[in-house]
Amino acid sequence: MIGLLRLAVALCFAAALSQFPAFSDQYVQRLGGQVDALSRVAAEFDASAEDTGLTRDQALADLSGSAFRDAHQSNMRDVFARLDRARSDLQMLRLAGPLERMLLPHRLRDAETLAATWGDFRPAVPVTVAGLWAAGIGLALGWLMTALPGLFLRRDRDRLGWR
Repeated sequence: MIGLLRLAVALCFAAALSQFPAFSDQYVQRLGGQVDALSRVAAEFDASAEDTGLTRDQALADLSGSAFRDAHQSNMRDVFARLDRARSDLQMLRLAGPLERMLLPHRLRDAETLAATWGDFRPAVPVTVAGLWAAGIGLALGWLMTALPGLFLRRDRDRLGWR
């Protein structure tokens, strides 16, 4: 019975992880779109600042003095920070292959992009080599996850003299 349970858990892990390569591909595509959009906003801000003889930092400092200007300054600082994070993550994710991305979940940190990707994602049968490898890794992880409690219980059972 435990073997059947282990197999069921392992198959669930396999099915779930087999979807990660396709999901991460879609996330990377969306993140690229976010970087493009944020880059346009940053470029327009920088061009406006340059047209008035200011640097980005000077223009941001100039955005203060009223509730609206303070809010806009905060929004622009958030845009620049998000753009820097997204560019960094996108570069790492593009360099990594689909299976390597499984080791980079911390690079899928843009909450807005992650939520949008998850909202549109539809699982599919793993027909790519990466999908099949991910399924195999998931199967092994699921099998191991269900084996660990049994190993500990068996050791306790043996130590207590239960057989």
